Amino acid sequence: MRAVRALWHRPLVLSVDLSQPVTDDPGGDALSRLATARRPKLRSLMQKIAEAAEDSRVAVLLARVDNPALSFAHAEEIRGAILSFRRRGKRAIAYAETFGEGSDGSLAYYTAAAFDEIHLQPTGDWWVTGLASEVPFAADLLAKLDVEAEVGHRHEYKSAANLFTERKFTEAHREAAGRIVESHYEQLVAAVAEGRKLSPGDAEALIGRGPLRGDEARRAGLVDRLAYRDQSVARAKSAAGRGAELISARRYVPRPSAGRLCRRPTVALIHGSGPIHRGPSRRSLTGQTMGADTVVSGFQQAIRNRRVRAVLFRVDSPGGSAVASDAIARAVARTREAGKPVIVSMGSVAGSGGYWVSMDADRIIAAPGTLTGSIGVVYAKFFTRRLSERLGITRDEVHRGANALLFSQNEKLTDGQWERVGAWLDGVYDEFVDRVAKGRRL
Repeated sequence: MRAVRALWHRPLVLSVDLSQPVTDDPGGDALSRLATARRPKLRSLMQKIAEAAEDSRVAVLLARVDNPALSFAHAEEIRGAILSFRRRGKRAIAYAETFGEGSDGSLAYYTAAAFDEIHLQPTGDWWVTGLASEVPFAADLLAKLDVEAEVGHRHEYKSAANLFTERKFTEAHREAAGRIVESHYEQLVAAVAEGRKLSPGDAEALIGRGPLRGDEARRAGLVDRLAYRDQSVARAKSAAGRGAELISARRYVPRPSAGRLCRRPTVALIHGSGPIHRGPSRRSLTGQTMGADTVVSGFQQAIRNRRVRAVLFRVDSPGGSAVASDAIARAVARTREAGKPVIVSMGSVAGSGGYWVSMDADRIIAAPGTLTGSIGVVYAKFFTRRLSERLGITRDEVHRGANALLFSQNEKLTDGQWERVGAWLDGVYDEFVDRVAKGRRL
């Protein structure tokens, strides 16, 4: 107990490990917790840093930033938390073994640039060389396999199916991809310039010189010290004050406040992560999914709970089923009708269906690097009969109904079937545009 009491009065250095990228996955089930065991939860990280900023015992934040995020949006949220911490008059120190090792270190350094000091291991490097987007197109591969992609989409910027029908960017696809790269690059340059007290031109010139060895990066002012982890820890303790103690984010318990003990009005947090589909949310081999049944149930509980005065809906989804998306959008509307405002916080991506579920909220908040919008719809079917015959596989069938074989990969769409598919595409697209106009008052 004496050790605990002593720790309570010593200045603290809060240690945060971002050697694994943060995840937006709420991690509610056992499989989710197992799959993301080593990855820090973004919400938990942000909360710990915010609490430490208000805790008079915490003097310094020390963070390892080798691989903090997989997206600009997540990196921006971490940067925002660090900058808020610093605005409380506290010091933040970042250290990394390397900013990339023959690989892109842009997101790691983009995050580190928000700190007061940046330390780099003496053998580490600065692999910040700019940003690029390379997209694979499989039209030639499908042709070699005798597979034909039958694709319909609304409209030209709905480019997902281009991967199977094109050999290179269409004009609209190139415009969209180019603007994303340009936007993220502008953010990277601005962060380097602001964090390192450089002009934007000088920051861009240094990126153009990359990759740099660690000593080159130090001489250029991109890092403050070449130091091993133990030396960074010693520096952080020295900056915190005499007798400072290092404590991990996992062990750190903020100072209790009377406000936490009160039964005050509550804001409900509802997570919507991954591709959108009908049924319950689940975890697949590729990650978390957003099931309409699960999310709608969350909103229904928020409506019934008298303590809940508002809902924060965290959306991180590339889209999916239009029907499931609309079911979730209806739950958002019903929550608002019950007098409870709904605020959407967008993560890395809230595109297509991820935008559909968001558009009726009272407010939508996105990070500068969030990929959102992508209002459109796509249909794709693969005609594989010729490939099957080459492999010695033959098929026969019986059917009733003029369009019973619409879903068969052994038959191409007829003109009449294309007409019905086109009507469906037009209907979904027109509904999407109309709903956006109403939801966003456009």
